Amino acid sequence: MQRQTTLKKEVSCAGIGLHSGQQVSLKLKSAPVDSGIIFKRVDLPNSPQIQATAANVTATVRATTLEQDGAKVFTIEHLMSAFHAAKIDNCLIEIDAEEPPVLMGNSVDFFRLIKSAGIEEQESERREVIIDKIYRVDDLNDNGRRFVLALPYDGFRVSFTSVNPHPLVGIQYRDFIIDEEIYEKEIAPARTIAYEKEIEALHSMGLGLGGTLENVIVYNDNRWLNDLIYPDELVRHKILDLIGDMRLAGIIRGHIIAAASGHALNTKLAKMIAADFN
Repeated sequence: MQRQTTLKKEVSCAGIGLHSGQQVSLKLKSAPVDSGIIFKRVDLPNSPQIQATAANVTATVRATTLEQDGAKVFTIEHLMSAFHAAKIDNCLIEIDAEEPPVLMGNSVDFFRLIKSAGIEEQESERREVIIDKIYRVDDLNDNGRRFVLALPYDGFRVSFTSVNPHPLVGIQYRDFIIDEEIYEKEIAPARTIAYEKEIEALHSMGLGLGGTLENVIVYNDNRWLNDLIYPDELVRHKILDLIGDMRLAGIIRGHIIAAASGHALNTKLAKMIAADFN
């Protein structure tokens, strides 16, 4: 029997939000069994709480947004990815803005923060989401070339094909059987990505305001503007995001396969799976 887990002690971090550019602090605290992952907006009157579940996803433009009772948080996928990899069932996240800090544009600092807190087993059994049939979501506007699906698998595995027409990026593919060591070494350091010509448009939409060459890998028509950690850093970050979005359905046992998927398809799949398990 797998038992539920939470953090042994409180840990915290601070920085600016990737899209908002606003200063933010968050604290990760232990939580009782069956609590799940909860964001608590301590900057708002009465400190409303937002359950990190697929049902609370309200937007997926460049990030995953959760909303409950009029309060929201967005760009939660990097933190949720770290929770998924560390198999944390229950945690209270106190946050004083709408968006967690971007830190290095990946999840490695979140993952290490969780590990530094220590993981405590709890008395109740984990409600693991065991995929026992095929779930599939297609982008019907793209003739099925973009999709994400879940298959039965004894473990947690992610296979992702990223398709980008730019010659610097092209088609990238990675397949990982996820455990904590693989996640921290091969996935968590991969940073989010941007095309230089899109940045001005993103800023006009109020997005990417906290992005820098330290936390975002940027390319233009001719070259990368910063050094890559991995030659295929893009697809690894896509896997990082997918792991975070899938945590909204629970802690998954299964094989997730994706082609050119993003937050919209990822969270649709999470909703489909959650509907069968919640």
